[in-house]
Amino acid sequence: MKWWIVIAILLGLNSAPASQAGAAGQVIVCIQCHALQPAQFSQPIKLWKNSIHAEHGISCNACHGGDPMDSAQAMSPARGFRGVPTGTATPALCGGCHMGIMKYYLNSAHGRTLGRGGPTCVTCHGSHDIKSATLDIINKKNCSTCHTFDKARQIRSAMLKRDAMLMAIEKKIKVLRRQGVITDQLEKRLFSLRNRFHAMFHSLDVKLIIQESDHIQAELEKTNGVGGVGTEPLTGTLAVGWALLMALLLYLVKRSLD
Repeated sequence: MKWWIVIAILLGLNSAPASQAGAAGQVIVCIQCHALQPAQFSQPIKLWKNSIHAEHGISCNACHGGDPMDSAQAMSPARGFRGVPTGTATPALCGGCHMGIMKYYLNSAHGRTLGRGGPTCVTCHGSHDIKSATLDIINKKNCSTCHTFDKARQIRSAMLKRDAMLMAIEKKIKVLRRQGVITDQLEKRLFSLRNRFHAMFHSLDVKLIIQESDHIQAELEKTNGVGGVGTEPLTGTLAVGWALLMALLLYLVKRSLD
């Protein structure tokens, strides 16, 4: 590693903000060093901090390899450092985590142009400022860069209703969690359905997307029904529970006064 990188890391080690710390409180040296560099090298850090990756604790080494806790080995090939992935290597890299999506992508019109100027993951999602995937990505500005928006519009229209249901159910789950309901299983189920829903877009197959969207809608309706995440039955149960608890407290207070 170059001497000026080591000095930059050492100068800032003690002033690293919490967002730059690892699980054990160690400094992620990639972030610490790059944050002190000129714009060309520090800009990726600024973009990453507002990304869905940063939100979930996915740091530089997940994509670039290397040792994020050891300044001397941060860019060592022996520690898996791979630098900036090439365009053709990007889908396989992203597919290490997003496996279902990669399968759809490779079999799609996009995937079949890989290595011949076709789009990869970063074309639509960006490389550092990666946002949570929504249907907003499917828009005329993005899609018409390479082709007309007609087919993409059909796909987006087919997915809109189900996307709205996903967001509505997510809001209900958050309400229930604030009310003290254990929602772990519901959240896992919704997470799985959302991943399946967003993954199939990458097939670019309108017929498949419409067909699968109908299946997913049926599952969402089950999830959103009685015994699922509908707020009415569970909220009613909570209200009864609170009423019984208050009645018990009043009884105990009265008994102690007597």
